[in-house]
Amino acid sequence: QVQLVESGGGLVQAGGSLRLSCAASGRTISNYAMGWFRQVPGKEREFVARISSSGGSTYYADSLKGRFTISRDNAKSTVWLQMIGLKPEDTAVYYCAAGSNLNTRYDYWGQGTQVTVSS
Repeated sequence: QVQLVESGGGLVQAGGSLRLSCAASGRTISNYAMGWFRQVPGKEREFVARISSSGGSTYYADSLKGRFTISRDNAKSTVWLQMIGLKPEDTAVYYCAAGSNLNTRYDYWGQGTQVTVSS
């Protein structure tokens, strides 16, 4: 089992930055790919970014490339999502997830952290 706890969300003005953290406990995450997703009430959960277990490969939603950066430190059991140039449409609950390195299935999810971007 892997437990994931997100933090770092909050209220920020448009154009600002936030860094979200995802702290893992339980089983080591070094064998898992990690992802960030976001969800707005009434809408489906949206893929944001993914990083391979080693950290050597990263993937982003096309619309977010250049503004969001995913990183990880397996020794610290932590994954981060650096967000810059935030827009009101980035407002959502952000979730981290741990899953297979071989496919896009995610087995473990955090409870989410709210990000609100004011205009």
